[in-house]
Amino acid sequence: MEHDDLWDKLNEECGVFGVYNHPDAPQLTYYGIHALQHRGQESAGICASNGESFSYHRGMGLVTEAFSNNELGKIHGRSAIGHVRYTTAGESKIENAQPLIFKYTGGNLALAHNGNLVNANQIRHQLERQGSIFQTTSDTEVIAHLIARSGYEIEEAVRESLRMIKGAYALLVMTEKKLIVALDPNGLRPLVLGMIGDSYVVASETCAFEVVGAQYVRDVAPGEMIIIDEDGLRAERFAGQTQRAICSFEYIYFARPDSDIDGINVHLARKELGRQLQREAAVEADVVTGVPDSSISAAIGYAEAAGIPYELGLIKNRYVGRTFIQPNQELRARGVRMKLSAVRKVVEGKRVVMIDDSIVRGTTSGRIVTMLREAGAKEVHVRISSPPVKNPCFYGIDTSSREELIASEKSLEEIREIIGADSLYFLSPEGLVDAIGRDDDAPNRGHCLACFNGCYPTEIYEDTKNCTEK
Repeated sequence: MEHDDLWDKLNEECGVFGVYNHPDAPQLTYYGIHALQHRGQESAGICASNGESFSYHRGMGLVTEAFSNNELGKIHGRSAIGHVRYTTAGESKIENAQPLIFKYTGGNLALAHNGNLVNANQIRHQLERQGSIFQTTSDTEVIAHLIARSGYEIEEAVRESLRMIKGAYALLVMTEKKLIVALDPNGLRPLVLGMIGDSYVVASETCAFEVVGAQYVRDVAPGEMIIIDEDGLRAERFAGQTQRAICSFEYIYFARPDSDIDGINVHLARKELGRQLQREAAVEADVVTGVPDSSISAAIGYAEAAGIPYELGLIKNRYVGRTFIQPNQELRARGVRMKLSAVRKVVEGKRVVMIDDSIVRGTTSGRIVTMLREAGAKEVHVRISSPPVKNPCFYGIDTSSREELIASEKSLEEIREIIGADSLYFLSPEGLVDAIGRDDDAPNRGHCLACFNGCYPTEIYEDTKNCTEK
């Protein structure tokens, strides 16, 4: 996968949204996935059921681009599921856009999936040896083949398939008459249940409920399968052993600030990350600024704890595409300025604390530090509201190898020198967990910290050192 070298961030996974039994289901799903656009910008799709058949559309690009020619008006039904995608498993092409649609002996099947299956390749090779023909390179198709080959009715087929797959998945499965919702036994990805009147709604984040006017009911539990049909809602556990290990980066970076995850508001959690960061790494300075947008909440928290003014020292240009890549260093540096600019009057002659949520490869951090110095900053102290990312993620974030992570190869002092900061500090893992404030008796109080400490909550079918937490 080719990374956007100008904006060195971990990239989001995907977003899912579903509605059961509402006259405006396709339209609500459109607004729902639009609210989840931050979770994926490569493709978008909606599939609806009228009780007897499907109508659907998928397209590349943003939601507004994928549905730019009245495609939404051609989708009809009282139930629908939608998806926005960022490529983590499989290529970026229309065949892999979701929802994936299949015909099998039981009828029509549509699937939308957020996450990544760690044993997808093993299952895929086994199924291919048994005669299955795959149409995509997406790991989600593995689930469809398992369902189709089971020979059971849809509920038991999904249940059996869930017991075979491993990894991260917030999954929506729709037939002509049912909507089935499932979350992996570790709850690595967020998934919430809501209602609009008598209609059920499900989404990756609560921010989508605000847009469509849905009332939040509860989070879907790890290892839970929910069946919604004409008889109402039934919930059951398909996994005997569950242990919450939600991705820490949902709180740090991925989720929208107005979303609540497990009852914790993301914006307030990020502010507390900033406060904890200041407690751990105070420095004399004149102004605090955050790298927009996800670091602003943490920067406000740091500034409040330090008693130092928070200022918009960095401004993001929202009209530059995510894939602006130039062939040489000079043009790359200019490209950073197209995406981000320093406010000279704010930072000139000042000792600046720059808050960011992570350092992945180190390229962007160095350019921002240089930008602040060129705008007249006297000192630049970098504070990161997460621990160093030292290990790859196998659950749906695009860190495929340890070698591309600067913190896995370099010491703190070496990273500081590379990015050109006067000082550098990463939030401690203990500070991260304490600041988010989840009340859970699972290891790390229910967070996955694998990218920080190498302890993965599931088996990992890769050439890497495992430290599975039970």
